[in-house]
Amino acid sequence: MGLTVLEIEVGNPANPAATEKLEFLVDSGPSYSVVPAAMLERLGIKPLATQEFRLADGTKITRKRGIALFRYGERVGGADVIFGEEGDYSLRGAFTLTALGLALDPLRRGLRPLPMILAALR
Repeated sequence: MGLTVLEIEVGNPANPAATEKLEFLVDSGPSYSVVPAAMLERLGIKPLATQEFRLADGTKITRKRGIALFRYGERVGGADVIFGEEGDYSLRGAFTLTALGLALDPLRRGLRPLPMILAALR
């Protein structure tokens, strides 16, 4: 079916005007987005916690986790981000896509608007 790769801006929520562009492999499987730690540090994004992950081969790894701003076109959202290390791919995770109100369209190899539903009493 092919890979979907898109250029998306990453920034610090405390300074939304300062962003850097990064090519992401867009995948709806992973929950979190992975961004190189050096880029997050340049943007002033600090880790808030560490998270344990299991790789496809069963190996367990630990990575730092923080919060970043993501921008794609006119859409802006904030989501958890993983501080990527040497050998980690820059992945765009499902939480980030949802924060932007977007979903992966695997047939067209792009993003499409996600219907945003809000439950409210009237």
